[in-house]
Amino acid sequence: MADPQSAGGKARAISLSTERRAEIARKAAETRWASPKAAYEGDLAIGDLSLPSAVLQDGRRVLISRAFLTALGRPWKGTYQKSDRPNFVDARNLDSFITEEVRDFLEPIEFRNLRGQKVQGFRAELLPLVCDVYLRAKDADVLTDGQKAVARQAEILTRSLSKIGILSLVDEATGYQSVRARDELQRILAAYISEELLPWAKRFPDSFYEQIHRVWGWAYAPGNNKRTAYIGKLTNWLIYEQLPPGVIEELRRKNPRNVATGRRNSTHHQHLSEEIGHPSLEKQITSVTTLLRATPTGKPGFFKQLFTAAFPQDQGELFPDFDTGEKPRKT
Repeated sequence: MADPQSAGGKARAISLSTERRAEIARKAAETRWASPKAAYEGDLAIGDLSLPSAVLQDGRRVLISRAFLTALGRPWKGTYQKSDRPNFVDARNLDSFITEEVRDFLEPIEFRNLRGQKVQGFRAELLPLVCDVYLRAKDADVLTDGQKAVARQAEILTRSLSKIGILSLVDEATGYQSVRARDELQRILAAYISEELLPWAKRFPDSFYEQIHRVWGWAYAPGNNKRTAYIGKLTNWLIYEQLPPGVIEELRRKNPRNVATGRRNSTHHQHLSEEIGHPSLEKQITSVTTLLRATPTGKPGFFKQLFTAAFPQDQGELFPDFDTGEKPRKT
């Protein structure tokens, strides 16, 4: 007796149009052979070299395999199959110079370019690392005559590149630099800022404000949660301003001052995320409290020196003139 389920399946298959079956087959193939996709492409120019590069949708910067050989002045020999390393660094006399950091980038990446073609490449950070492999092997005098030519090319490349520089160059070549800052800011804000207003909870311990009062030589009343406007500004400068760029601006946007009262309807920390925002806030409070404890009583100028050493940046406009008592400018 025929299986009714099998018969039903055959009937459904017959009822499908040729176009519909082709579409189902195409989608199944795309699912099975899904690869990362390029979001931006361009040729990276280094001197007289032109190296095809791409930025993938997940943010990884890659150079296609051929680009590595071109950069090192070696002929293209196709993809490697006989070694666990790409053919531009597979020579056995290089074994002792292949560090764990290099190995982390040796896995090839198959992705689809903007034309939908499958392409193989490697993380762009690998190029300066490979240059370093050849230069250290050269210093150890283990290179063949042919490899010495590669080392000379690696030396030229090293003068133009750094691990950070290669990423910036790829971003410029592909046009990704115009959106990079915006994308990275959005990732930071998504991590630090909560989508919903969280219930109030005490985030700043009394010891933080007690130490501020002591260092500035002001009387402190335990349990009094009324803070002067100046202490509020200090809190912003010492804590919130030290979170990643863009966070304090987003907090001010989401938590504006009430026009009628001049006060905010909630505290900034209620808008921080529990997973990343609050731990970062607590870490900053602890760090600043430690610096305050290390400061002699009534010596805010001494604290300023400790703070600027711990958090190097232009603090000139963030602090008052401690010698004259001049109040800080509004921000």
